[in-house]
Amino acid sequence: MKLDVMAIGAHPDDVELSCGGTVAKLARQGHRVGLVDLTDGEMGTRGSREIRAAEAAEAGRILGIASRDTLRIPDAGIEITRDNMLALVRVIRMHQPDVLLIPHPLDRHPDHEHAHVLAREAWYYAGLRKIETEFDGRPQQPHRPRSCYHFMQWFEFAPSFIVDITETFDQRIEAMQAFRSQFYDPDSNEPATILSTPEFLEMIRTRAEYYGDKIGAKYGEAFFSPASIPVPDLFTLHR
Repeated sequence: MKLDVMAIGAHPDDVELSCGGTVAKLARQGHRVGLVDLTDGEMGTRGSREIRAAEAAEAGRILGIASRDTLRIPDAGIEITRDNMLALVRVIRMHQPDVLLIPHPLDRHPDHEHAHVLAREAWYYAGLRKIETEFDGRPQQPHRPRSCYHFMQWFEFAPSFIVDITETFDQRIEAMQAFRSQFYDPDSNEPATILSTPEFLEMIRTRAEYYGDKIGAKYGEAFFSPASIPVPDLFTLHR
């Protein structure tokens, strides 16, 4: 399936946590958006591979995405190998997205940082004709998405741009809460984590309010662009 946008995360719920409002907004605008989870998140303190797969499917339905792929790279063991890079190249070539959303290179979780490197390398190598891949026994054509932007996870950075997600913030929260095993659930008997506290959900809201305030909106999501962003004229910045 041809996609307009592909968002890549190390674990199920990474995209929902980081840029779920933007994904939902793009889907509402009629764009075909797909998610790729590098792992099944099986090493998380709470939940299981099967539980998280069901939660990811429900979160995707809430966001309105067109596809969700899982590469099943071992959780807590995302390695920068040629095999892992080629697995991601195959998915990029299969869906041919115009835009990639990937983790920022600096983060608290090593899997997030490794996911950035794999995604950045796959973005580039997917466009090289002499790197050959197959899908369903057929050769794939090279394809390099024209844009690649980094989303914010634990660590903050100076954003290149901020997306107004006011209209989809509640949808983002609903998609996050589809991951009942991971976030605040007063009925859960599993060990507590940073993510499972009510304070964490409040931090998510506060951060969205902070970045929204920077652009005169109620809620916003921050992104970094490694390349300069062209602007047709100054008045385009003041719509």
